[in-house]
Amino acid sequence: MSSMFGKPRAGGERPPQSPLPECNVAILGCRGAGKSALTVKFLTKRFISEYDPNLEDTYSSEELVDQQPVLLKVMDTADQDGPGNCERYLCWASAFLVVYSIDDRKSFEGCQHYLEVLALHAQGCQRRCPVLLLGNKLDMEQYRQVPSAEGMSLASRFGCLFHEVSACQDFARVQHVFHEAVREVRRQAEWNLPVRPLFISEERPCPPVATPVALPTHHSLATCTFNTLSTVNYKEIPSVAQAKVVTVKSSRAQSKRKAPTLTLLKGFKIF
Repeated sequence: MSSMFGKPRAGGERPPQSPLPECNVAILGCRGAGKSALTVKFLTKRFISEYDPNLEDTYSSEELVDQQPVLLKVMDTADQDGPGNCERYLCWASAFLVVYSIDDRKSFEGCQHYLEVLALHAQGCQRRCPVLLLGNKLDMEQYRQVPSAEGMSLASRFGCLFHEVSACQDFARVQHVFHEAVREVRRQAEWNLPVRPLFISEERPCPPVATPVALPTHHSLATCTFNTLSTVNYKEIPSVAQAKVVTVKSSRAQSKRKAPTLTLLKGFKIF
């Protein structure tokens, strides 16, 4: 791994027990799209116009993205004629930047092959890596061959983000793209978190089922039913009082005759 463009760590070495979270970003695209220029611009804020197109290397830099530190590793790939030997970065990268030049339609068409390879790879693995489509060389607007609408349409087709940048001029926008890749990796990691199981801290017994209690029948009285709870201690329900026979005489004149009798129930009223 080369540290030629890497930024030195501030404040000395970090303790081994608290390593920085890592984010691996692979830059893909056809030759001449400006992949190495973007990498150098991001790491050094400088622009290089000449570089070896066959050189492939990985660089690292400590970044602060949304107030959270991260060790960002960037692989500047060097495919000769489109995607080839893809396993070296498909299994390594956490996110992909697919780059084309806005003044070169051939490089734009080559991006479609990379996006197809990444889409096929995503179907065969359990994790989904964010992909960003970049239209580079925005400073060559007068020679544009690929309209922004076509770039947006291609990105929408493959479900990836789209940006146009200039490795020659705008460092802030280039930095934003790399940081946006880190943010997408973080979001994807949050979505892939396992669902936390739901625990009930206190188990309470279910309400007891009411059980019918039938009262005994005495002297042809209707049977009454009461609902009681099985968990509540009830005193023994007293039996229904027996009817008391009361003899009532209608008048003194009828005392010689057999007086009519009325059968009353104790505790009941007669209206």
